[in-house]
Amino acid sequence: MIGELPPFRNALLSWYDQHARELPWREALASTGRPDPYHVLLSEFMLQQTQVVTVLPYFAQFLRVFPTVQSLAAADEQQVLRLWQGLGYYSRARNLLKAARYVSEHHRGIVPATVEELMELPGVGRYTAGAIASIAHGTRAPILDGNVMRVLCRVDAIRTEPREPPTLSRLWARAEEFVPARRPGDFNSAMMELGATVCSPRNPQCLICPVAASCSALSLGIQDQIPPARIARKTPHEMRFVYCLFRERAGSREFAFEQRPAAGRWAGMWQFVTRMKRDPSLEAKKDTLLGTIEHALTHRRYTFEVRASPVSRSKVDAKWHTLASSESLPMPKPHVKIREMLRAQT
Repeated sequence: MIGELPPFRNALLSWYDQHARELPWREALASTGRPDPYHVLLSEFMLQQTQVVTVLPYFAQFLRVFPTVQSLAAADEQQVLRLWQGLGYYSRARNLLKAARYVSEHHRGIVPATVEELMELPGVGRYTAGAIASIAHGTRAPILDGNVMRVLCRVDAIRTEPREPPTLSRLWARAEEFVPARRPGDFNSAMMELGATVCSPRNPQCLICPVAASCSALSLGIQDQIPPARIARKTPHEMRFVYCLFRERAGSREFAFEQRPAAGRWAGMWQFVTRMKRDPSLEAKKDTLLGTIEHALTHRRYTFEVRASPVSRSKVDAKWHTLASSESLPMPKPHVKIREMLRAQT
């Protein structure tokens, strides 16, 4: 365990002031000296399970289309999903839209400042609420994401798996102790920044760590063993059969697109006609096997077998689009790849 907290806080904040990455959602408003709460809300939704470098272009694009909470609240879900396309974990996009509507309806378009109020928003848990409250409003609130967990585990030489309930409870208590009343948002950002850039999962850069003197794991020489490696689990593999049904209309080739169910993976998005098993009724003598596409998610792997089949009459309940007009549809990443595969064939 570390000794006095003030030296740790001061060293970390001093380091953060010099080395913090310049990120658009960290830009301070002249009126408050803190970031725009809507920008923080948007970034926190996007950064869940996604790296900063991936989020940056999506964040900029969203602000161009939806510059305020109210403009996002008035958006159509399909438009939001289309802008989110490629970022993954699409339930975040739907919850973001619901959260914006809740803020617009119940808080007059002002992102709340307390953890309790923020946790009433769809898709906002304890970590996200603490991040928004502290960073956007200066509220003293703890946060605990993967980066902060790792820093705290090493500082206190905690050798157990951080997501086990007893350890998680202990870490939340420690995060509460660490966060100061002064500059809580900067402190929380600094803890995340330290974990992301210095106190990395493998080969932490202890020689340049601003709080190395407070690290129990380093003093014991076990920093590479904390947190313990997770036990790898076998990832299920599933096959999908994609039928790119097409017809010729007025000199253009149109393809059949179906909308996915309103719940589940890729909910509400559009795809080429897809089946879990091979469907002979959708195969034609003149169809073409285009190949396969592999797609891996966190807990599942897919192989998509792709065929292009001409049809003279509609065999499915679908909407027809050219490849160009289908750009307006929100589509799962594998089907975006399939569209590019089709383009390469023409």
